[in-house]
Amino acid sequence: MLRILTTIALAAGSFFFLSSCQPVTKNEPSAGSDSVVKPAAPEQPPLKEKVLTKAEQEALTPDMVIQSLQAGNQRYVRNDLTKRDHSALVREAAEGQYPKAVILSCLDSRVTVEDVFDKGIGDLFVGRVAGNFVNIDMLGSMEFGCKVSGAKLILVMGHEFCGAIKSAIDNVKLGNITAMLEKIRPAVLRSMDFKGEKTSKNPAFVEYVAMNNIRYAIEYIRKNSPILKEMEDKGQIKIIGAYYKLTTGEVIFL
Repeated sequence: MLRILTTIALAAGSFFFLSSCQPVTKNEPSAGSDSVVKPAAPEQPPLKEKVLTKAEQEALTPDMVIQSLQAGNQRYVRNDLTKRDHSALVREAAEGQYPKAVILSCLDSRVTVEDVFDKGIGDLFVGRVAGNFVNIDMLGSMEFGCKVSGAKLILVMGHEFCGAIKSAIDNVKLGNITAMLEKIRPAVLRSMDFKGEKTSKNPAFVEYVAMNNIRYAIEYIRKNSPILKEMEDKGQIKIIGAYYKLTTGEVIFL
């Protein structure tokens, strides 16, 4: 019996000794350590921007809207986008909308219009179609955006490496795409004065056609919408073009 008690006592002592030899982990750095663990900085809450009111929209001029888009694009290029409380803005904008501009963009998934101009909910009307061309449906949407809802600017924005432009150059024939590309073909035809290889494999020619496509769309708007033409003539709106560089994020205003 004595031998059993002695064995138990020795085992308990060994366990205590081994336990006491284990390293002690602490959150604080050990003495003499050069590293200091700093608490993580609290994340800044998103800004709760105020949705534009009718009075604020009416006070804007077309040039003020252009400057706002340019400044927003500069922030985008710097990767300095405004933090927004989108949930709050959705609820605030539910009662009505008073956007600053109508932007016609290509369908391309790489051209995220609101991000490109650092704008939020209720700031922009955005129409999208492959090749950013204008038809009667888009014209009606623009008339609604400007004449009915008070937007001060129409911006037609093409972009670098546009697949629709390349397809129009190649005169692609495929389903409904064929009829769609016919809306872009006028820009291809007016680009035949280009000095160089006139194929979709030449990025310079693709860009040249894209620029002419933007200009053709603007001409189409003025010619086929007396409402928008009159508003522009009176200085109530401006109709301009822009070209988005996928490689840099920069928007070049034409």
